[in-house]
Formats: sequence, structure tokens, C-alpha cells
Amino acid sequence: MAAVRFQKVGKTYPPRRGGSPVEVLRELDLQIEDGEFLVLVGPSGCGKSTLLRLLAGLEATTSGEIYVGERPVSRLRPAQRDVAMVFQSYALYPHLSVADNIGFGLRRSRHRSLSQQLQDSLHRASRGLPAALRIDSERERRIEARIDEVAATLELEPLLERRPKELSGGQKQRVALGRAIARAPAVFLMDEPLSNLDAKLRTGTRTQIVELQRRLGTTTLYVTHDQVEAMTMGHRIAVLNEGRLQQLGTPMQLYQWPANLFVAQFIGSPAMNLLPVTVIGAGQVQLGSRKLAVEGPLAEVLAARAGQELTGGLRPEHFQLAPSTNRNLRAEVSHGEALGNEQLLTCRLEEGGHLVQVRVSPEKILPPGTSLHLDIDPRGWRLFDRAGDALPPSRPEAAPPELTLPQLPRLT
Repeated sequence: MAAVRFQKVGKTYPPRRGGSPVEVLRELDLQIEDGEFLVLVGPSGCGKSTLLRLLAGLEATTSGEIYVGERPVSRLRPAQRDVAMVFQSYALYPHLSVADNIGFGLRRSRHRSLSQQLQDSLHRASRGLPAALRIDSERERRIEARIDEVAATLELEPLLERRPKELSGGQKQRVALGRAIARAPAVFLMDEPLSNLDAKLRTGTRTQIVELQRRLGTTTLYVTHDQVEAMTMGHRIAVLNEGRLQQLGTPMQLYQWPANLFVAQFIGSPAMNLLPVTVIGAGQVQLGSRKLAVEGPLAEVLAARAGQELTGGLRPEHFQLAPSTNRNLRAEVSHGEALGNEQLLTCRLEEGGHLVQVRVSPEKILPPGTSLHLDIDPRGWRLFDRAGDALPPSRPEAAPPELTLPQLPRLT
């Protein structure tokens, strides 16, 4: 296994038809620890898939260097990089059986002489013959044993003789995973591998991938657009935008302490509510005519920012329904979404007309047009300056602890 490091990596595509060059990645620095499951998220075109393709060797870097372990790989052929990629489209060979798809990379992992190729082919062709007529190949026996091992791990044993057209979407995805893990690479690359599956199958396969990565202990880079996948699968999440790394941290670090407005709006479903506020002094901001308390690690930071206009961020759970008082915010329900275990209300504040989303109990009956009052958790505020950068908390210990990878036994 190996760590992965991107050092000042840039990727620019040449101009076309008189246009300008397209800069996809801009001097990106990123370190993935040995055995870590890192999820890459960001809007379309931000460079997520390009980053995977650069590591796999399917694209060439414009600048910078990529390391797998201590070895620079930017100038190596894909086969020399010791990485395996699982594509969104599965990329299975339709004319090969499941077993041969899993063993495809193993059979091409090293050079063979013509006589070795002939012996291997005869071994496979004579497998159904009586023992006395079979042609033996030690190399093929090792490959077959590895295929059986991988098939058992992914519960593919009954499917080994089928062709891809005879498989469901979830089965195809498991075969694609099997082909990747059969080679026991140093790094797994997964480019939105679950996007073609229905919701129920996606949930089950997501659990399988996480458990498989824990058992194998293989360093994994996983690209997704799905918020649930990002928050539940990875040890850490890297958020990209316009080719730049916006924030790198654990799921709860990004959710609770976003580094800027982009991360605040991108991480979390629904996104963080944003409101224009003015700092009055230590522990207090003003929204319209209402003075609101700020408690916790950001309260002390405000003392030196009296009079400044900031953007205040609040997650939907930081609003609570409350009785009418002078300190609460009056609002009207615009829309409601019943999600089973909770309701998500979209409310318009009476003063300022700002829309906010609020989590409430599913038992509440609040149809559109209902007037209500909202109380704000004073410890829920996250504050951002005019440049969109988050105000850092006064006490570093307020943020969640740094990543510590679990020490798990690895499947050999």
C-alpha cells in the first residue's frame, strides 16, 4: 500500500478554434495517507475526474509531480503506476466471462513469451477435459486461485461463467470492483462508480465498497456528486472548485466549520442558510432590526470587528420553532417537505424577506402560509467576511479533531 501526493499539479488543455487555454487544475497540493479513503467532491468541471485520470496515467500533467509512495509517477506508463481504476460505465469486456473480466489485468501484468502464451491458452481451453488430457500452467493456476478469492470476497461465485449482458447493474459494478482489486494495486481510483444504480442498490453497494476498503486497507480516491456518499464513505473529503482545493478535512469538519462560503453552500443537504448581519460587539450581531446573540468560539472574535458587515451562516437544525417574543424572528412557511423522520420547511423571514430552511419534527402540521416564530441557536453561527472566507474560531480546540485512520487488519 502507499500514500499519494499531488505536488503543485496543474493541467491545462490547449486552446481550440482561436479560444483560450482551459486551465482545469491550478498548482494543486494534496496528500492522501496510506490506507485512507478520500472522497473528492465539487461542481461539474472543477477537475475531480481529471485528477483521477492524471494519477491513472490516462492524461499527462502540465506541471507539478504526482507521487505514489516515494516514487514519482508522472512520466510512467499507466501499467507501471500500480493503480487500478473503476469507471462510471463499468468498462467490462462484453465478449469475456465474469471470471475472465476479473482476471484480465492479471493476465497482462507482465511480459510472456509466445510459448508461455500458448501454454496459458491451452490450459484455459483444456479445463473441461479429463485430467490426463489437460495442459497445466502454473501461472494460470495462480490467476484462477486469485479470481476465486476475489469472487468469494464479492459474492460473485455463481456468476463467474456469465457474460456482462447477463448481469444486473449492481452485479456489473461488483465485477468492475473485482477486476480492480484482483491486481492488489497500491491505489484504487473510483470515478462515480454508483451513479448508474438505482437508490436502493446504490445504498447497498456503497456499504459494500466501504467494508471492502476497510478489509483491504488500500488507499482509495473516490469521486462523487452525491452528498450522502461524500459524508458517509470517506475518512476525509476534499472539496474542489475551479481547479483549486477549497478545503480538506473530515466530513464533520467540513459540515461544522466550512472554510469559506463555497464549502458552506456545497457541503450539507440542504445547504447552509446565509444571512447578512452586522457585528455590534463581542457576542452579538444584528439582522435587520433584531439583535442576536453569538456564543461559543466565535463570540470573542467579534469584539474587534464592531461595525463590520458579515455573512452569517446557520444550518437548518440551528433554527427552532418558538413562542412569540421580541427576540425571535417572525416568518411564514413557503414550502414544506416531509422526509419521514423530519420535515424540512422553507420559510420567508418577515423582515428582509430572506428564505431559510428549517428542520422540524414530522408531527408538526405547518402548511404553506402558516406564520411562526424562529429562535436561533447562538452557538450555531458561522461567520464569513466580504471575501467569503470563514472567521476562524478563537479556540482551535473548538473544531473537530484531526483525522486518525483506524488500524484494521488488511486482506492479503
